[in-house]
Amino acid sequence: MIFPEACKIVGYAEGRPAGDKVYFLSQYLVRQTKTGYEVLEVETEEGTSILRDIKSSHLLAGEADVCMYPEKVNLHNRPDLIRRARGTGKFCTVFIGLDEHMTIICEPSDEHLITIHVYDAEPPRPNLAHTIRDLEETGLFEECGVQFCYHIADIRDTASEVYPCRAAGFSRTIDNDRLRGDETVAGCLTGRQVLAECYGEKAAFRVTDICPANRVAQEPYIARCCRMERTGIGVHDGCYGSIVHWGASPRTIAEAVFAVCEGWEKRRTEMENTTTEAQNQ
Repeated sequence: MIFPEACKIVGYAEGRPAGDKVYFLSQYLVRQTKTGYEVLEVETEEGTSILRDIKSSHLLAGEADVCMYPEKVNLHNRPDLIRRARGTGKFCTVFIGLDEHMTIICEPSDEHLITIHVYDAEPPRPNLAHTIRDLEETGLFEECGVQFCYHIADIRDTASEVYPCRAAGFSRTIDNDRLRGDETVAGCLTGRQVLAECYGEKAAFRVTDICPANRVAQEPYIARCCRMERTGIGVHDGCYGSIVHWGASPRTIAEAVFAVCEGWEKRRTEMENTTTEAQNQ
């Protein structure tokens, strides 16, 4: 896949105010033809000037292989651009950003992206998942090369008689109603502790665990939990990732994504080295 790290190395070869000279950072040129667009890969002459002669060039994609994407996009949301480029069915897709900058993707592939699995629950609002989606759309995680796979459990599927909190709109909740002591309850460790303190250890509640962090099955991951002592990055139940608090701020969540990406690269390298050593023994 060819996907420039920065749009500054992609130029639009339309006008010729300096003849055949191009901007010194240019590595790719998008040029309009009579019936479409073509993309050139170029190498400029060495020097100190802003505009330089082209040392060499070759056609990277002809007009039959190029799609000029029909709408402006956020150039910093790289996984989104890869998905869009794959959807065009063309070898090369040219994107124009909201700020009029330009980039290209040739042979789009997501094989080099890190996939972080996001574990959350609803109702109420699955705040972790929504916050990550909002941050991703801004392009905040551009340099991470990361995409997200969401695992959002609907706690209503437990068909329980009692649920944790009135904030989710349930008719019977642990925090608002006096219970008999034998109901089926959707809850977690915190819910179990509240029930034990309110009704004693002999109560016959049947509790279905709904904690997102306890549902982690793939790594790397980010999961939400209401227990502050469980938060942090590391290996939890055999999987590498980060647990963030139920009410974590966008900044805390963003920092968790960056930390998981950085740590996962190190962990993956260590696992590959361990496998290689084992094979050589």
